Amino acid sequence: MSDFLPQALSPVEAPIPEGTRVVLDEHATFLDRDLVSGGSPWRLLRLVGASREAAKRWQHGGFVLPGEERFARTLVQQGLLHPHFDDDVNVDEIDVIVPVFNDDASLETLLADLEGFHVTIVDDGSLDAAEATRCANDYDATLLRLHANEGPSHARNAAVLATSRPLLWFIDADVSMENAFHVAQRLYTAFSDPLVAATAPRVRGPEGPSMRERFEEHFSPLDMGERSGLVVPGGFVGFVPSACLMVRRAAYGDGFDEALRVGEDVDFVWRLHDQGWLVRYEATVIVTHRARTSWRAWWIQRQRYGASSGALAERHGSRLAPLRGDPWTLLAWLSVLAGQPAIGGRIVRAARNHARAKNFETTDNPRDVANQVVARNMVRAGGPLARGVVRTFGGALLLTALHPRLRTRALVLFAVGSAWRWRHQRPRVTDIPLGVADDLAYGVGVVQGAWQTKSFRSLTPHVTKSSLGYRDVMGLPASSDEQKQRAAQVAAQIVERWRQVIGRTHRLQ
Repeated sequence: MSDFLPQALSPVEAPIPEGTRVVLDEHATFLDRDLVSGGSPWRLLRLVGASREAAKRWQHGGFVLPGEERFARTLVQQGLLHPHFDDDVNVDEIDVIVPVFNDDASLETLLADLEGFHVTIVDDGSLDAAEATRCANDYDATLLRLHANEGPSHARNAAVLATSRPLLWFIDADVSMENAFHVAQRLYTAFSDPLVAATAPRVRGPEGPSMRERFEEHFSPLDMGERSGLVVPGGFVGFVPSACLMVRRAAYGDGFDEALRVGEDVDFVWRLHDQGWLVRYEATVIVTHRARTSWRAWWIQRQRYGASSGALAERHGSRLAPLRGDPWTLLAWLSVLAGQPAIGGRIVRAARNHARAKNFETTDNPRDVANQVVARNMVRAGGPLARGVVRTFGGALLLTALHPRLRTRALVLFAVGSAWRWRHQRPRVTDIPLGVADDLAYGVGVVQGAWQTKSFRSLTPHVTKSSLGYRDVMGLPASSDEQKQRAAQVAAQIVERWRQVIGRTHRLQ
């Protein structure tokens, strides 16, 4: 199968219409009179004159006035502004597609929720075809029977070819929702923006009495969190699952990659992004997805998600990196972990001074603005970095803790990376071992996926570029022969200091 997806319109060709109700993202912050931070991924934007006044007016909601249409589009594309449309849902424009495999009980419950919609059931080679046929007849749904189980990607693509309406609503059979019309309405309105290709609700685990169900309620692997916004690789919402996903048919192209049985939704959403389309995540719209019914199935699910990173990394490269950051941020936190916080402090100070001199001299308070930016990009990077290490390398970290010299640092890093999962949600005592097991299963899967693809891309950190140079960190002025010699001496001193630290760390008792 090819990977064809249609190209979206250029943003210049699709300004936000005059009169559209918009609101600035709640996490957007004016650092001074002209400088705003936020968006997805995080960015800094300097606004002056009428642009600044419009953005200020939109902080608590407002309307696009004449002459502001293209500026509004710019902020929408950057995740700093959210348009709100009020179109009523038209079910005659939506084809609901439900792939199912040996799960007739869940299918019947979902079909009861979807009465009134145009539903196509794709039976992906179930052992008992009679039950799916009965469900289709009882709920006036169309049944598409596939004679062999070839995975959800093939099932969805086959149903798309058999339908014709302009919107495609993919719903897994084990999803449930209290009010399907309400969910459809909230997802449908996003398509008033011609650049939106797909939109998805928040998918949580259902309430239940068991320890596993209680964990899934708050920490389902399909739950992308409580913050709505654009879905962007490297953003705060990096992807959305296909468990409940509404898609514009005109953007669908060849659809899901049938070579992927797991991770096909990540691949699809990222390819939409690469073609210029917008994908929106609506966290205020909530559906539930049934948890796995046994511990073995629960572990295998997590392991398969991790294993999918190998094939995804072949297609999308560094987007699957377990952690990412510029070299100075990584070195600063490595210094702290190695017991040399002075080195990390020096890097942070240098970054602050560099940012102030290069970017913020014209702001009202360059020092305060530089401090805020550095805190956002370096200091606050520690939690996500620790989380990335534990998520992928948690097993190796626990093995490292067996070494008496490395035990404390390994356990501290493991604790910080594990606790980062719960920064917005207080865990129950029983959630902690399940969170550790979740990370370990995923990490085992990542290694498995790397082995299967014979590639280490999914295990390799991605080091990004930085405008901060070693001369800035060393506190050296413009280059000269004497200054170059001094820089070499200071660099040699730092290298020697690191050598001593590493030597002490690895020397056996």
